[in-house]
Amino acid sequence: MRRKIPSLQALLCFDAAARHESYTRAAQELVLTQSAVSRQITLLEDYVGQTLFRRTRHGVALTERGAEYARQVAPRLQGLERDTLDLMSPQGRAGTLHLAAVPTFATRWLIPRLPELAVLYPEITVHIETSTRPFMFADTPFDAAIYAGTPEQVANWAGTHAVRLLPEDMVPVCSPALLQGQSSLTPQAMASLPLLQQSTRPEGWRQWFDALGVEAPLALAGSRFELFSMTAAAAAHGLGLALVPRLLVAAELARGELVLACTEALPGQRAYYLVSPQRADEKQALASFRPWLQQAAANSLLDG
Repeated sequence: MRRKIPSLQALLCFDAAARHESYTRAAQELVLTQSAVSRQITLLEDYVGQTLFRRTRHGVALTERGAEYARQVAPRLQGLERDTLDLMSPQGRAGTLHLAAVPTFATRWLIPRLPELAVLYPEITVHIETSTRPFMFADTPFDAAIYAGTPEQVANWAGTHAVRLLPEDMVPVCSPALLQGQSSLTPQAMASLPLLQQSTRPEGWRQWFDALGVEAPLALAGSRFELFSMTAAAAAHGLGLALVPRLLVAAELARGELVLACTEALPGQRAYYLVSPQRADEKQALASFRPWLQQAAANSLLDG
């Protein structure tokens, strides 16, 4: 039976015009004329029987139905592009691994270790996109996810298998200048200094001070940042004290851009996990990647 699908050219023009809200910029992206883009979108509108764009003083804007269709079309075109690139690669789909990962862990811990993976498994190509929340693997192209969460959160991720990699033990760090020549600070002294807040761990400082029995009226106050990399950068520039996983600031500590404000750590309730769907036909790339990642995590604990 013939599928009820518009032409790929019409969908590409629609996707580009939806992103730019301009037929002219869509034409520039696709190396077409503006009239060719307009014609393709008219054909698409005739095909689906819906008005997808309305004209404005500054170009075009999606209608409500057009915006809904654009949200559905974009990821499917991206998936088709990914599948095509996988097919074009020497390894093919079997040699690719699509990972969803929490961003700072991917940037600061995983990516620096990928050259080791490439030496052992040159046939594996790793693609990484950021994701911080559980999702349905069946609705995504991902083969696995590196996720930071509590044991309860991981256990509640339906239809998956999880391997614990590393604990998220939090340490207080700051710029060397903030120590003012001292080797460390007391928790009492820290309570009166600017505290940099992590929006994904809003109770972190309060829990740290509570564990030490220290009164800290400003434990929930201070500049707030979304990513650990942002919080670490703010601390390195002298904006205050940061409470971050030590494994994510190892490079800054080694270079002396950050120092431990004191040695008291907060054992994290969260840990980093490799989560994958429960499937009988697991890809060979993932079957090779998992034990390599577990060994890399074990080595990291020994080094830390």
